[in-house]
This record gives sequence, structure tokens and C-alpha cells, in this order.
Amino acid sequence: MERKLAAIMAADIVGYSLLMAENEASTYAKLRAVFDELIDPTIARHGGRIVKTAGDGFLAMFPSVNEAVDAALAIQEGFDKGPFELRIGINLGDVIEDDGDVYGDGVNVAARLEAMCDPGQIFVSGAVVMAADRNSADRFVRIGRRRAKNIPELLNVYSVRRAGSPWSPWRQVPPVLRSTAARWSYGAAAIALILIGTQIQPLPLAAMVSRIPAVLSMDQSRADPRPSVAVMPFAAMSGSGEQSYFADGLTEDVTTALARNSELQVIARDSTYAVHGQDTDVRKLGAKLGVDYVVEGSARREGDQLRVSAQLIDVKTGAHLWSRSFDRQVADVFTVQSELTTEIVAQIAPYIGRSEAAAAAERPTDNLQAYDLVLQARNRYRHGANDPQDILEARGLYQRALEMDPSYAAARAGLALTFIASVAQSGDGRANAPELHLGLSEARQAVRLDPNLGLGYQVISFGLALQGDYSGGLQAARRAVELNPNDPDSMMALAKAQVRFGEYDDAVANAERARRLHPMAPEYYAYVHGQALYAADRRDEASAVIEECLIRAPRDANCLLIQAALQGGGGEVEAAQQTMAKLVEAHPAFSLEAERAYRRFGDRPLMEEFLQDLAQAKPPETG
Repeated sequence: MERKLAAIMAADIVGYSLLMAENEASTYAKLRAVFDELIDPTIARHGGRIVKTAGDGFLAMFPSVNEAVDAALAIQEGFDKGPFELRIGINLGDVIEDDGDVYGDGVNVAARLEAMCDPGQIFVSGAVVMAADRNSADRFVRIGRRRAKNIPELLNVYSVRRAGSPWSPWRQVPPVLRSTAARWSYGAAAIALILIGTQIQPLPLAAMVSRIPAVLSMDQSRADPRPSVAVMPFAAMSGSGEQSYFADGLTEDVTTALARNSELQVIARDSTYAVHGQDTDVRKLGAKLGVDYVVEGSARREGDQLRVSAQLIDVKTGAHLWSRSFDRQVADVFTVQSELTTEIVAQIAPYIGRSEAAAAAERPTDNLQAYDLVLQARNRYRHGANDPQDILEARGLYQRALEMDPSYAAARAGLALTFIASVAQSGDGRANAPELHLGLSEARQAVRLDPNLGLGYQVISFGLALQGDYSGGLQAARRAVELNPNDPDSMMALAKAQVRFGEYDDAVANAERARRLHPMAPEYYAYVHGQALYAADRRDEASAVIEECLIRAPRDANCLLIQAALQGGGGEVEAAQQTMAKLVEAHPAFSLEAERAYRRFGDRPLMEEFLQDLAQAKPPETG
């Protein structure tokens, strides 16, 4: 008995029993011919083998998902010309091979995918998409999360686009109208809602933010027809400052749950905090954030009693579309969040399936003390911050949470981030640092505990990049964005991974989208955006973005670094040297040696060009 990772193909001929009833001998002869002339040789040609047949179906195993998908496409093309119709499901997972047969969840998922699709289609799991070649992303069309018999988790399902299929023009239809065929019954209402949303013209942001280059103007974001929503910070009504983090955590969790719905644009939590309290008119606050809808709420926690109130406001009219109060025991806080999320989503976009909304608010832990500790840890440290003491304090809180609930995936991912962030800030021994290996181990354990945890994949991407595994880091970042398409941190992680991998134009696009989703983002966002523009050889735009960063944070080391390279490469040697002096003052450990080791631009030729531009600024060779 052997356990292995394999790509499993499950296939079934549609209507075979009926055909056999009509003409048994002829149907069987045709079936044998299909196996002998098409199925068997195609699978063998792509390195696979059939491990089981069951009359009109078969199970095959491949060492590569790319070969499995190619074989499925070739087989379906052959079936287009024959008397039968075929359904195919493909999954990548652990299987147990015993005496020539295979068993396990990897096989079960493939079979469930096959049963979901229509004749002539190929359905694959999210694991297949993640493992496929990076250039093959256009082959897959996301169907959404589906529930399958005897499988507790919702499956992330994709269809494989076939040559000559109608999917290319179909993909141009907004996602809110093409997610499933059933949603066409809501088409008129959806179109009306989109048209209303596109009429809203956001007001300018505060003077400092107005310096963002034209490529980031809010008007551009309106090209995305999806309804946009901002969850404003829930007010803490407990009369105790030490409980404010509870309301903050509720705000973040409702925001995250909404953001998992790909049919919505959801503004980042930190941006809503940045404008909170600037104006009592929610319509003006909503306009500053460039959204169609605003959620406001409050949380009062007294002992084990919890009261949460929330309301949904149309920014254009100021109308209160929905409001509700929840009185619960503290132990029911996750039920409150689930109900809030489901009702808000249903009000904003009635064509979104209730199952999608319900899946967005899974219970993270049964231990309320552990949950409290994670909220405090999030409040203490976020990715991109530079205070080592904050990292250590957050780490201690995450560790205490895991002592109470070792299976708490979000706590494990947060703990992993603190280890990897420490290595990134240390500037030495990155690839082999024990903390880096420990952080990656914790992050991988987090995604094993919760395969839908986007933060886990984001942290894995960060760690793999420090190890020099740029391809793996890119795949992990893509998975994070796929799981949470509205999370700007994941989008920035993807942009950062694409810079290291050489996908510069895509990196710029993703950095811009992240900043639209987080208009009040920290300086780290401007740095990644400027770095991507530098890599894409759009140096004037990069200078504007970095200048904006340094106006807000004159001592930001990352932005000073990119500015020094831009000035050095542009022949502004004196200015570059002045910038370098500021950088060394802000970050005394900086050196050209450490920068070479960090591989900010991966192993691409641009890395050497960057070092040459930087050399014009006369950086210290060693720290």
C-alpha cells in the first residue's frame, strides 16, 4: 500500500444504460472501439494509466495536472465526433494505491466533480488550477464553490475552456451575471443595480491622498461594474477602552466575510478606519472611499452578553436600506457575524447565492478566549509594519491562542507571519534561518487546517520568496487572491511575487487594484506599486508614486531605496546620494551586500540593473 500525490481523472459516459437497452451489442462494440482507439492511447500518450473501469466509466491517474488536463481535452475532442457524450472531473490530491487500485479523498473529489458537470464538459478542482503551469490560467473558468455529497468542505470548482467554446465572449459579461445559470432570473435587477452604481462620482480624497497618480483615480475603478461596499468601524459601546479591540475584530471579520464574495468590491478595513470620524454625513464618507454602499454598526459587550447593531446605507441617496440588532450570548458571536454577512450580501446583491454568503462566515474556533487573543494580536501587528517589539508581542498572543485551540488556522497563520517577518527584517541568514523554516511550517499547517484560508497562502508566498522559490511564491500568492479576491494584502503579495518572477505589467495592475481597494493604505502599498512601475520601465510614474509615499513618510526605508535607484538610473547622482544618506540614517543596517542577498527583483536581469542604479547613490557595501 503506497500513498502519493497524483492527478486523478474520473470520467463517465452519459446515457450509456439507455443506449445499451436499445441495442446492447452495437453499443458495447462502439464503447470498446472508443476505449481502444481514443481513451487508452490518449491517456498513455500523456503519461497516465487507467486504474479502474466500470462499464461506461473509468478512473485514470497522472503524475502531472497539465498532462491530465491535456488528455481530457483530447478525449473530449474525440468524443465530439463519436456516438457518446462524456463528463470528466480532475482533482489533485493524496491517494492510496493498493494492488493496482486507488482510494482516498483525492479520488472522491474527482468523482464528485465529474458528476457536477454537463456532457462535454471538464470540471477541475482549485488544487488543479493552482498546480497548473502559470501560463495556462486562461484555460480555466471559475464556476464557484459547490457542495458535494459526503465531502464536508465546499469545493472550489473550475471548468476547462475548450477550443471553439463560447467562453471567450461570455467572460466579457460581468461576473455577477455569469456566475451560474440560475442567476439569470435576477438579470434585470442586477443590471439596474450596476447602472445605479456607475452613476456615483466619488469626491476627491483628502489633499495628501489626492497626489496619487492619475492611474489610480477613483473614476477608473468604476469600470468594474460590481457593487462596492465599505464596512465602517463598529463603535465599541461597552464603556471600556480595553474592549475596543472586540468591535475592531467584528469589523474586520464582517469585512473579510463580505470580501470573499467575488461579485462585490469591498474596501479594506484600514481605509475605512482612516476616514472614520472625518465627517458625520455617511454619504460624504462613502464618496471619499468611492463606494456604493456603507455598513455602519456598533457592538456592546457586557460580561457574557453581546448586542450588535448594523445598518446598510445607500451612499447616493443616504437611504437606510436595512438595519437589525442582535442580542446574543458572547459564545454566539460567530453566528451573529454569519447572519450579518448573509443579510448584508443579500441586500446589496440579491443575485448572489445564499450558499456563497453562508460559506463566507465559517466558524473559526469554538474558543472565545482564543478568538479574543487573535483579535489583540492582529491589532498589535500587521504585515508591512517595522517594529520588532510589535512582532514579538503579537507572536506571544498567537501562541497563547494556539495553546487554547491548536486547530485554530487563522492563529497559526498569524504566528507564521511573525516568524517570517522577523527574518525579513533581520537582513541576514534569510534562506536558511530557522525562523523562516518554522514560519513556513506553521503556514502550511494553517492551510491544512483550513484550505480556504487566504492569509495562509499569503504568508507561504512571503516565506517562499525569502527562500528564493519565486515560482512557488507566485503560485501561493495567486491562490490567496483566488480565495479572497477583495483582500488588498493578498493582491499586494501577488504583485510582489510577480515582480520577483518577471511579470511586471501584471504586477503593476495588481498593485493598482490593491490600492483602489485600500485608498488609505500604509506606505508599504506605495512602495510595492512604485517598485512594480520601476520594474515595468515606467520610471516617471514610479517617481510620482514614490514621491507620494515620501511626502507622507519621509523616512520610509523601502520608498527611499526605490527613489535612490530611480535617481541613480536617471543620472541624478547628487540627488541619489542625498537620498541614500537619508536611507542609511533611517535604516543603519542597510548595505549593498544585504540588498544583493534579498533579491528584491528575484533572479531576473533587472536585479543587476537595479544594483547598478543603486550603486550611483554610493551605498555602504556592508552594514
